[in-house]
Amino acid sequence: MRKFGRIGVLMGGLSSERDVSLKSGKAVAYALKKAGIDVAAIDVTDINSLINDIKNAHVDIVFIALHGKFGEDGTIQGMLEENGIPYTGSGVSASRVAMDKVRSRELFQKEGLSVPRCIVLNSHSQKRGRHTCLSSDVCLPYIVKPSSQGSSIGLSLVETEDKLKKAIDLAYKYDDTVIVEEYISGKEVTVAILNDKPLPVINIVPGRRFYDYNAKYKSNSTRYICPANLGRREYKRVQESALIAHKCLGCKSFSRVDMILKEDGTPVVLEVNTIPGLTSKSLLPKAAKAAGISFEKLCLVIARSAETYAEKIKK
Repeated sequence: MRKFGRIGVLMGGLSSERDVSLKSGKAVAYALKKAGIDVAAIDVTDINSLINDIKNAHVDIVFIALHGKFGEDGTIQGMLEENGIPYTGSGVSASRVAMDKVRSRELFQKEGLSVPRCIVLNSHSQKRGRHTCLSSDVCLPYIVKPSSQGSSIGLSLVETEDKLKKAIDLAYKYDDTVIVEEYISGKEVTVAILNDKPLPVINIVPGRRFYDYNAKYKSNSTRYICPANLGRREYKRVQESALIAHKCLGCKSFSRVDMILKEDGTPVVLEVNTIPGLTSKSLLPKAAKAAGISFEKLCLVIARSAETYAEKIKK
């Protein structure tokens, strides 16, 4: 095993996904310590003092286990680069565009990937409009979500028009831009990417109709089938679509691509998560385990992405 030096694990943060991030960060820190790495766990509570906190911890590289705004949208990545601090995962540009579901879908479409038809709303104009590269031909039922959020926070399934306003108001609590998209019937699938290669496909089977926040974090009835029970052709197509989505946004090292596999075998790309959940029960670790990669080894592989960046800085 190569020498990593001291690794600072950033966790917590100021977004609505703080609790999930704390769980990810603690799991990563524990796994790295178990592997014999010198680790500094850094709970991010103040943006203004963060760089000083990192420098005072005397770390060689930073492992970002932050989810949501500030941690996953390119902000912290930009701060670290300005200060010459190596970090894990995707860079500033890829992080920013992946967090923006509207912009990322434009890029998916340009690569020939299928995306949900949707309407884009903006709280500043208070007008219903459509983005130039997205269709507005959307019918009930709807999925309503903030444009820049993860963990299904602020997301609703709307089956009747009278419930639409409430769902939009909820989404506006988390973002100034809201997406109203078509509900697509099919299999929930996700593909984790590691070292720019797809891992085994996971089929998510919620115990309810919709895979929302409760189904992700509170329900005991949600099942995860890995590898997914798909035909060979469908399986390959899902993995290929995930890799295209990952690469077209410029993502590096690892990510997780969420999709719906329609009944006709077409994968519909929903989003790319540049810092997916990293607890031992999260989907990226599940896929890695199916590929024969333990959680401890997964954390080391991700850490090496920062180590490579550190070597470039030295040169």
